[in-house]
Amino acid sequence: MTNVIACIDGSKATLAVCDASGWAALQLDAPVTLLHVLDKSAYPIESNLSGNIGLGTREHLLNEMVELEERRGKLALEQGKYMLQDARARVVESQPNVVVETLQRHGDLVETLLEQEYHARLVVMGRQGEQHQDQAQAIGSHLESVIRTLKQPILVVMAEFQAPKRFMIAYDGSATAKKALNRVATSPLLKGLECHLVMVSDNQSQAITELNLVTEALLQANFNVITAVCQGEVQTALEAYQVAHQIDLMVMGAYGHSRIREFFVGSNTTRMISKSHIPLLLLR
Repeated sequence: MTNVIACIDGSKATLAVCDASGWAALQLDAPVTLLHVLDKSAYPIESNLSGNIGLGTREHLLNEMVELEERRGKLALEQGKYMLQDARARVVESQPNVVVETLQRHGDLVETLLEQEYHARLVVMGRQGEQHQDQAQAIGSHLESVIRTLKQPILVVMAEFQAPKRFMIAYDGSATAKKALNRVATSPLLKGLECHLVMVSDNQSQAITELNLVTEALLQANFNVITAVCQGEVQTALEAYQVAHQIDLMVMGAYGHSRIREFFVGSNTTRMISKSHIPLLLLR
């Protein structure tokens, strides 16, 4: 697991993906792979429209339709190559010491990322792709599938990205949250950043005791840790804390494995992604 894989397309978030991947690569001392996947269902390179033949259809019109579809797909691939070139130039400009390579595929994004997962240390994606970029709180059509499928950490960025100074771990005492906390402690990605370990609970004394028990790993990893217990609805409480303490990055466990837990954790994860104004680091 060596690369930071940055997924780019023609959306507004691509610049933020480039900036975030450059920052992450510097923190991890890893190369960046800029990935562009052209959806084969939307852009077929070879078309077969024979199933569209009906009464009144002329063969020359069908041939023209096939040619247009093939031309459209080839142009989209060419455009993707130029996007990769521009993205590479942006990462190199901001992080000259980071090695950057490009990769283009014609197929399915989730399948491609699964093929590359063995080489991935971190995957960086925009919250919205091209199809949803004008919908403020929409989630990209592939993002949720990627989060549910991949086991590697995923950094979800918004329209803009700035290197974070402090991050917050949303801790709920679950096995997923404990695993996420351990991954933060053992990774160089967030080293040097102020850490806020936050729990939302109506039982403050019990929550404080639990937080004190799990901070040891972070302290041993030389993190400056600030703990806090909030009350109220989870998302509202976390948002209020984030604003009050100028948190730049949210860290949280994403989706459980049991079907019951996945329903609750999954819905919270999706809701946090759609409402967040700051990047989220999702850990499995």
